Amino acid sequence: MICSTDKIIKYKVGLLNLAEELGNVSKACKVIGLLRDTFYHYKLAVEEGGVDALFDQTRRKPNLKNRVNERTENVVVSYAIDFPAHGQHRTSNELCKQGIFVSGSGVRSIWVRHQLANFKDRLKP
Repeated sequence: MICSTDKIIKYKVGLLNLAEELGNVSKACKVIGLLRDTFYHYKLAVEEGGVDALFDQTRRKPNLKNRVNERTENVVVSYAIDFPAHGQHRTSNELCKQGIFVSGSGVRSIWVRHQLANFKDRLKP
């Protein structure tokens, strides 16, 4: 019997345990309302990686091609710390005057990556 108290995977573990108790995968799947294919997918995941393998794995990978270069990112971060009250579009305009071209949404993305998304966060450093 597999045991897990985590709410995220509790129903997955419940399906595996029910099938073990009933001794019949088809009945367990009908009771829970899932396909047998799903049961075998969960079973294989547990056999290969243990109970932790039942957590949903994200497939998203960051697209680094869309990011600005490191120098620009450092300038945006330092500007945010120096002028925390400036918004993303004003920051973009002020940096444009200095010859650094980054959009307002680009500034916002950099702030989010560096945990500077709101005024209070920019005041801390």
